Amino acid sequence: MSTLATEYPPVGTELPLVALVRTLLAPAVCVLTLALCLAAYHEPLAPRHMTLAVVVFLLSIWVFGELPLTNGRSKLSFLLPGRAILAGWFTVIGILLFAAFVTKVSALYSRAAVLTWFVVTPFALQFAQELARLLLHRLVSSSAAGRIKVVVGVNDTARKLASRIREDPCMGTVAGYFDDRAGERLGGVKPQDMIGRLANVAPSVKRHGIDVVYITLPMTRDPRMMRLLDELRDTTASIYFVPSTLPFEPIQARLDYIGGVPVIAVCETPFCGINGVLKRAFDLVVASVVLLLIWPLMLAIAISVKRSAPGPVLFKQRRYGLDGKEILVCKFRTMTVCEDGNRIEQATKNDRRITPLGALLRRTSLDELPQLFNVLAGSMSIVGPRPHAVAHNEEYRGLIDGYMIRHKVKPGITGWAQVNGCRGETETVDKMRKRIEYDLDYLKHWSVSLDLWILARTAWVVVNDRNAY
Repeated sequence: MSTLATEYPPVGTELPLVALVRTLLAPAVCVLTLALCLAAYHEPLAPRHMTLAVVVFLLSIWVFGELPLTNGRSKLSFLLPGRAILAGWFTVIGILLFAAFVTKVSALYSRAAVLTWFVVTPFALQFAQELARLLLHRLVSSSAAGRIKVVVGVNDTARKLASRIREDPCMGTVAGYFDDRAGERLGGVKPQDMIGRLANVAPSVKRHGIDVVYITLPMTRDPRMMRLLDELRDTTASIYFVPSTLPFEPIQARLDYIGGVPVIAVCETPFCGINGVLKRAFDLVVASVVLLLIWPLMLAIAISVKRSAPGPVLFKQRRYGLDGKEILVCKFRTMTVCEDGNRIEQATKNDRRITPLGALLRRTSLDELPQLFNVLAGSMSIVGPRPHAVAHNEEYRGLIDGYMIRHKVKPGITGWAQVNGCRGETETVDKMRKRIEYDLDYLKHWSVSLDLWILARTAWVVVNDRNAY
């Protein structure tokens, strides 16, 4: 357990960029100040210095955890290190001195450079923390990156939660409150901060693109509450319950804190915070390596498609991506038509619209290869729920409960449903419902190892499955 992580519990709803900065800021500053101190004392870089830098980097990640980026304490915040930073740095120093004593390597390093580094680093950490806070706050508050949030129910917990979020612009913005009460019964909430009644929550979420809904009402099976949750399942909003108190100490629970206020995730993407960084890094590495290896094959397919039948090489179709936003998905053209209207007929076995070359590409999934460029652009992932045409989305969201939850993550080139037999035509609602069950199961149990397992299974399915045509 890190020193700072104990004092500042992690916030799972933050943006991946914020989580990345908070995680790497301390180790990067510690290593950078070490390099500057060595340069100031004209110490030439040697393998022993590189070894020390690696040890310090890893040790700082463990000790400091994620640096808090909340508002500064005072005008002196830029200058004077806080208690948590001093405690963390003294821990790092203590471990390094103990290791140097045991291994008898202290004589290999310049004492003046090391002592200067010991003194300067906590001030550099404080300055970097405050500078990152200002820059990230400005970036998030001035762009579409910040998540828009609303609070359902007005009480002391709701007001405290909204206050904590507003203190840290990196957390996004609070658009307002929903409550069936009005006037003086709201207690301290301005009329302009009220958005509407409980019946207006789901429609407002859809209409205004609200990202997060915090429910501060009691967790009961009240008909209004159950109806609210059912309506929100047809949106892509993240849903959190905010209990006024916790009657238990959570162990292995999906519990986050926002400025000390506990929030329980009911429906959230697994790719908030540092998980989002891991997922994006995985996508970029895999997509880049695969493209470097198979670009001759893709070039050959493109030439063959162009020569096999009149029409474009690539087929682009509107699909729903992350948070239900429309994206353009690229594929090698396999049909004589390029449908992208309000009504799209799924491909069927022996479909006359499929070209001879297209049949081979579809059976082997080679037609999906251009979606690697979608992955690099950030609209898709290597692994995730397969994207459906917009027309099919609108049809099935009204037939399958929780259908839109699959859009809490980016769509993928391959997915958990596809490697479990749900590949190809979905001519019945039951087949689509089964596919959605696998998609939601993927959201619940995501891990990097699961993504790797799905990739390995995909190769086997492509060779042996006969459901694709």
